[in-house]
Amino acid sequence: METTTLTVQGMTCGHCVSAVKEEIGAIAGVAEVQVDLVEGGDSPVTVTSESQLNREDLAAAVDEAGYTLV
Repeated sequence: METTTLTVQGMTCGHCVSAVKEEIGAIAGVAEVQVDLVEGGDSPVTVTSESQLNREDLAAAVDEAGYTLV
């Protein structure tokens, strides 16, 4: 298993966390997504996957959820 740590900007609530987890979780090979919400700041996101993930795919998933990958 691979672990990738991201920083996502702009999340403010539980709904934000759910949206990011749903979009990243839809990427093939993702096993788990954990978000440590920092309201209105930069939130660390830890992604566990079967293999290394493409950063562009992760950025696109975060963008689709409405937030920015830092």
